[in-house]
Amino acid sequence: MIRIHVTSVLVDDQAKALEFYTEKLGFIKKTDLPAGEARWLTVVSPAAPDGVELLLEPDTHPAARAFKEALVADGMPYTQFAVDDVQAEYERLTALGVTFTQPPTDYGMVVVAVLDDTCGNLIQLVQLTSTDGG
Repeated sequence: MIRIHVTSVLVDDQAKALEFYTEKLGFIKKTDLPAGEARWLTVVSPAAPDGVELLLEPDTHPAARAFKEALVADGMPYTQFAVDDVQAEYERLTALGVTFTQPPTDYGMVVVAVLDDTCGNLIQLVQLTSTDGG
């Protein structure tokens, strides 16, 4: 059986990303190992410390930066994180100085908000409001 173990978010500065993802979003550092000129730096949700790891991966490849810039220019989130209450997270994160490009918006089956991770990405917070499928 295939399962997701690690997924990545491309960041322009690993130290800044670690600070944002831990101090603002509330993830915890899982792995921090030297990897050439960068680090193998992962964070996890405190609700699932043995779950999927998020690799804070340097965006040093020329295509990575162009890709990220194009997504941000179009207002497209790079990834999304599930939350129980988008409005509560929006208020908590706004109080911590996090910038949102989209406030909580109810689309019926989901409520979403989009934030700037300060590392070149837009991140979407998602709250499922119905799981009955119709």
